[in-house]
Amino acid sequence: MNTTMKKLGLLAVAGSILAATPAAAQKQSPPEGGSPKAFTVPSNETYTLPNGLKVTLVPYGIIPKAAISLAVDAGEINEGTARTGVASLTTDLMKEGTEKLSARQVAEAAARMGSTLEVHAGKDQTKLGIDVLQEFAPDAVKLLADVAQHPRLPQSEIDRLKNDALRQIALQNSQPQTIVLVRFRKILYGDHPYAIVVPTEADIKKLTIQDVKDFYTGNFGAQRAHLYVAGKFDAAAVKKAISESFANWSKGPARMENVPVLKPQRVLDVTDRPGAPQSTLIVGLPVPPATSPDAVSLIVANSLLGGSFNSRITANIREAKGYTYSPRSEISRRYHDGYWAETADVTTQYTGPSLKEIFSEVTRMQKEPVTEPELKGIQNYLSGIFVIQNSNRSALIGQLENVDFQGLGENYLKTYVAKVNAVTPAVVQKMTQDYIKPEEMTIVVVGDKAKIDDQLTAFQPSK
Repeated sequence: MNTTMKKLGLLAVAGSILAATPAAAQKQSPPEGGSPKAFTVPSNETYTLPNGLKVTLVPYGIIPKAAISLAVDAGEINEGTARTGVASLTTDLMKEGTEKLSARQVAEAAARMGSTLEVHAGKDQTKLGIDVLQEFAPDAVKLLADVAQHPRLPQSEIDRLKNDALRQIALQNSQPQTIVLVRFRKILYGDHPYAIVVPTEADIKKLTIQDVKDFYTGNFGAQRAHLYVAGKFDAAAVKKAISESFANWSKGPARMENVPVLKPQRVLDVTDRPGAPQSTLIVGLPVPPATSPDAVSLIVANSLLGGSFNSRITANIREAKGYTYSPRSEISRRYHDGYWAETADVTTQYTGPSLKEIFSEVTRMQKEPVTEPELKGIQNYLSGIFVIQNSNRSALIGQLENVDFQGLGENYLKTYVAKVNAVTPAVVQKMTQDYIKPEEMTIVVVGDKAKIDDQLTAFQPSK
């Protein structure tokens, strides 16, 4: 018998053993974890240049590398209705060189430092980042400063980048996960910029190089920016580089705030996708912002309900019933804004039953306190991943950026683990009762309407 046949034989035996073993017997409880440890925020220094640029330096770790990130409060929220898509087009063009360096020269400079330079626009911020060998940290600061302050924004590249964007939009719009999110955000946010998930082809086609330049000059400046450096670096040399390369950046406009005022809406929205073998669904509603006193308790409640692999909704519609492979709930946040949502791709014939089980798990958590062991398992999980998420220089910068961006205060990271572990079953129950209400949820489904309409009758909003 050759090696391949032996392997096949062993697999067959293993398969027959598993088939004969009850599913419950296969699932074993993980070993008891140790006591959660608080995250200790490394010593750091924060100061502000005369032009308003904030700087945070964090000596951290033993690996001889430094991560450098510039967060600028300029993103998709600043586009305006006439220039949807311009934020991403601007950051794409910012990668195409500076007044003194070509795109190739920028890339080569970053490569010599052992890195690449990233520029990305999000909903509320644009971020420029680079992760370099320790000795190159001052040079990396200068390179990043040049790209941020003196982008070439060449007319010659705009058509190519717009065509790239159009191909990406076509791909995204072919996916039910995009379609369902577009519908959900539109219902939730209406005409607010947060409603936009993907620009339209018409939006991209009408953008000009002047739109890009106007967006850049109207939104980029020192008082909207915060520079972070974390890792191993020569602090004196880095400070000198920051002063020399950023001191002359114009102050620019003040930060713009446009926080949406959301109201929960019980809506059932169905997009027909004839022949689809599965339905893609989102159910959700607005929740308090990250600055709310209930924000951490709500994170714990979400993790128990659907936000972790061992959550109740996952155990129900994935493990027990097999309606879906990868359901998940989340608290999705932007600046002082947030919503809770459960998403899943479910087999078409179980579209209605999946919604029924999702709502039943919410209702069960509202009516019955979770058990202490179940809660402790989630608390250990959240405490552990929080510490892991802060275990490298780039991740630490991400946490600091979020704290500063949302205005959470310097004690947020220090007290997070303690707050997670202070949540009680009664608090979890209250969070679900107060904020995750099935009767106020928006339901969006993309699927074969002919096969799912009857299943959805029970979820029509009452008139």
